Amino acid sequence: MANILIIDDDPVMLTTIQYILNREGYNVTITKDGMEAFELLDNYLYDIVITDLMMPKMNGLEVINKLRNNHLNMNIGIVIVSMVNEAASDTALTLGGDYYLHKPIIVEELLIIIRMLLEERQRIIMPKKTSHRDNT
Repeated sequence: MANILIIDDDPVMLTTIQYILNREGYNVTITKDGMEAFELLDNYLYDIVITDLMMPKMNGLEVINKLRNNHLNMNIGIVIVSMVNEAASDTALTLGGDYYLHKPIIVEELLIIIRMLLEERQRIIMPKKTSHRDNT
């Protein structure tokens, strides 16, 4: 099953999303800031990162920018879950976030987004094979 990293300084949000995703069968790791997240990202492979924008040490915009500028992590799906204004959410999406969900989140919406990102990731990693005919 997919590996998902959740980055949020709100312990209630962290444990709530972790519980929901674990119940759906996903492998979930949680961390409270971007600095800790990159320690994990340097050592483990994740399919999706769910990040808040307003966090100590390294905010979500920095996390997104760093992910998208690292060739090892550039295909990770990024979901932003935050309460920031429209300008900040637009910036996050421009930097490379895939989806933005406003807190409080709708669980079904988050699950649909995760499924879509995993399907897209699967197409990138394992493109459809084309038939090859031997012309000899």
